[in-house]
Amino acid sequence: MVVTSISRTEIQDKLAKGEKFILVEALPANYYEDAHLPGALHLPHDQVDQLAPALLPDKSAEIVTYCASLPCPNSEIAAKRLVELGYTNVKEYREGKQDWSEAGLPFESGK
Repeated sequence: MVVTSISRTEIQDKLAKGEKFILVEALPANYYEDAHLPGALHLPHDQVDQLAPALLPDKSAEIVTYCASLPCPNSEIAAKRLVELGYTNVKEYREGKQDWSEAGLPFESGK
């Protein structure tokens, strides 16, 4: 099962145009609370089964998972699990927070 990847510029375009999609950070809580992409929800890769039904009730919504960086497997694990659970429009921002930060883009912090 292959999850489509999405680039930082594609995410920036979607945010700029106000397109409806859901950013999901797949890292543990302390990383999410420290800094996450604007508007991102917190869905740790090891809690997808428990949290996805309430956090992501619309299985046809566009969902973009991300984690720390290319070597980090969490976003891929979460994305594949969402697809297995029946979500039909899941993408992965593989470069994640490192790429976002290196581009000088803003983060949010807190829960």
